[in-house]
Amino acid sequence: MGKKAGSFACQCPEGHVLRSDGKTCAKLDSCALGDHGCEHSCVSSEDSYVCQCFEGYILREDGKTCRRKDVCQAVDHGCEHICVNSDDSYTCKCLEGFRLAEDGKRCQRKDVCKSTHHGCEHICVNNGISYSCKCSEGFVLAEDGRRCKKCTEGPIDLVFVIDGSKSLGEENFEVVKQFVTGIIDSLTISPKAARVGLLQYSTQVRTEFTLRNFNSAKDMKKAVAHMKYMGKGSMTGLALKHMFERSFTQGEGARPLSTRVPRAAIVFTDGRAQDDVSEWASKAKANGITMYAVGVGKAIEEELQEIASEPTDKHLFYAEDFSTMDEISEKLKKGICEALEDSDGRQDSPAGELPKRVQQPTVQHRYLFEEDNLLRSTQKLSHSTKPSGSPLEEKHDQCKCENLIMFQNLANEEVRKLTQHLLEEMTQRMEALENRLRYR
Repeated sequence: MGKKAGSFACQCPEGHVLRSDGKTCAKLDSCALGDHGCEHSCVSSEDSYVCQCFEGYILREDGKTCRRKDVCQAVDHGCEHICVNSDDSYTCKCLEGFRLAEDGKRCQRKDVCKSTHHGCEHICVNNGISYSCKCSEGFVLAEDGRRCKKCTEGPIDLVFVIDGSKSLGEENFEVVKQFVTGIIDSLTISPKAARVGLLQYSTQVRTEFTLRNFNSAKDMKKAVAHMKYMGKGSMTGLALKHMFERSFTQGEGARPLSTRVPRAAIVFTDGRAQDDVSEWASKAKANGITMYAVGVGKAIEEELQEIASEPTDKHLFYAEDFSTMDEISEKLKKGICEALEDSDGRQDSPAGELPKRVQQPTVQHRYLFEEDNLLRSTQKLSHSTKPSGSPLEEKHDQCKCENLIMFQNLANEEVRKLTQHLLEEMTQRMEALENRLRYR
């Protein structure tokens, strides 16, 4: 305390202020002084103060200014993929496989093929955050998924059996047409190499083109592109019957069995058949036709297994939707090429070696003639005792036989059924006879 003119005055230490009684001291309210620098609010604390922020904000490191807790939630940021808080602002980021566009908000797919060393020998195709390799026309992907190899130019007679039912839909039918085109591209189309035919089916069967119609891939692909969608029922069994009885005949361009050219059919379906498929699929396989089954969506696995040749892991392909058709196409092309390489252009006839000419007609031949010529042809073969005629006649007989042999297994099946029936009948009679003897 200090004295002045015979009196005194009281003073307070720093941080305090003299009360109105002039003698006692009170702590100074730092916030009330107004120089605290708090952006939002100031709270006195003993002989000091602290800054606090309003709800939805947090204090910055300087202890005075405030920023929003989540800017991304508080504002319309416009980020296409991800918004990231950054102090009192935000930045946009993109998911893996994408990059930020110039506007800083939209996202664009990265070109994975350009940004990585993909190793594809021919073509690299971006696929989301990854990529896949494809091959140019006439080549198929090798086992390593990167290199390409030439599909053998060996001969094959190939028939597509394509589902054109209502359940497929026109948009997916276009995908199937692209699938067919992709298979055609992997083959060498010519009269001496690959011959290709195509059936479309719904409640009826329509031949789009036969094995003899086109000699070039270009013309064949044009015919595929112009195919009209049928869009009705799904009679797969009827289509297989048509394929077996007609598509592989010499009249429609198939080469004789004596040439041992591989025969194959690719059956595409997207749902349950309205008829039985097992009978005609079994007959086709028994007669040396390699059957590939391709099912998508509601296709029934049991039916696909009945159609496909063994082993099914190489001849049956299924996908839940049409997004993986390219993958199926690559696997199928690879399988067909491997089959051609294995066969080396030779196919064993299901009936074995063909005879030079018909000498001893058998009961099996009566099943092999067309119905309108059945009786006349059977009599001609069964009762002819004349010696062989001119070379021209012998060649004609050989041709007829070759046309018939492809149905010989059908005759064998009929004979088997007849034999089984006779055995069952004999067994019943024997049991009846034993019963009579037992009670005498």
